[in-house]
Amino acid sequence: METGNVCFNSMTERTEDMKVQKGEFGYIRWQKKRRILVTLGLFLLPLAAFIAGVLVTGTRNNLITVIAVVGCLPACRSMVGVIMMWMQQPMEETLYREIRQHQKDLTMAYELVVTTYEKNAFLDAVAICGNKVAAYSSRMKESPEFIEQHIRKILKQNGFKTEVKVFKEKRTYLDRLDHLNAHKEELERDIKFTPDERYPELSRDELIRHLILAISL
Repeated sequence: METGNVCFNSMTERTEDMKVQKGEFGYIRWQKKRRILVTLGLFLLPLAAFIAGVLVTGTRNNLITVIAVVGCLPACRSMVGVIMMWMQQPMEETLYREIRQHQKDLTMAYELVVTTYEKNAFLDAVAICGNKVAAYSSRMKESPEFIEQHIRKILKQNGFKTEVKVFKEKRTYLDRLDHLNAHKEELERDIKFTPDERYPELSRDELIRHLILAISL
């Protein structure tokens, strides 16, 4: 387990300089920057084509203008992604540090916006240990039952029967992480697991994490 301000500070600096993967702290902040830059690039390409067409032909009524207009469609789709991500607020770094101190050997994911047909739910952290999935949301006001059922359903459809619990109280969640760590060997002892041919390098807990990431922004 990483401890101390030096480790955490260096970790924070790396999130600013490197690509941050989904499920890692800093992902939302990284994606906001990345999606804006990609969208700007997608708009600039057809704009440049349009300007070039006008300069070459002397009129905007040319084939290049049509191509430029069609070329705006990917940019518009990308803009939708920018708006969706811009509406999300990143996880507080102090909260991340606190949870990290209790993570130890658990498989974790951070800063997840889990999507459902009805609405989305922000989860600060998700821990996987055997058949237990424990998540924490600092922003959820309503009952977390809907998101628990959604995650449980998705995992069951993929062959994982799990108990999913979303906590709204931080202290209770940290205690839960400590409990999972203390009983990790016992919780995973009798579980039969066949590696997925598509992801042979992933453990069972990592596969469950992968599925939860797949249903998140």
